[in-house]
Order: sequence, then C-alpha cells, then structure tokens
Amino acid sequence: MGFDAVIGEFPVKGFAGVILAADVSAKTEKEVCFQAEKFNRQVLKASFTMDDAESALGKRAGVFLIKDEGLYGSIQKHIPADNANLN
Repeated sequence: MGFDAVIGEFPVKGFAGVILAADVSAKTEKEVCFQAEKFNRQVLKASFTMDDAESALGKRAGVFLIKDEGLYGSIQKHIPADNANLN
C-alpha cells in the first residue's frame, strides 16, 4: 500500500494488479501506469478516494497492490469499464 511500496514490487512476480484511488495525482497515475506497462501489470482506477481508504484501512494511501488473483477479479467486477485497465 502506497506509491513507493507498490513501485518497488513491480519487478517481483506474483501479484495480480494495482488499484488507484480516484483522487491520486496525475503524476502518480502516469508513473504507476508507466511502470505497470513496463512489467505487463494491470492498473484499475477505483471510485473511492484516499480519504475513504484512510477511513477503511487506517492509513491514507492512493496506490494499492493486490496479490490475490481472485480478490483482484472480484474488485475488477465492481469498477466501471471506463476506469478499468488504465494502461
């Protein structure tokens, strides 16, 4: 969870994809998408905000790495098609 932690995981195999909060900065979104494309990873943009994530998880973050394929697939079903697969 968090930009630096997620970017550091891109070279590592074994995760399903990345989810961005709705209000991440354009710079963050661009860099995550760039890294994701480089390592053939999917990126989705959710409708929740970083404040929503903080309320739910206790930590303010806008970039989330999902390791479990099943969980990622379930989350993907709830994200509108225009926000799916940003890269």
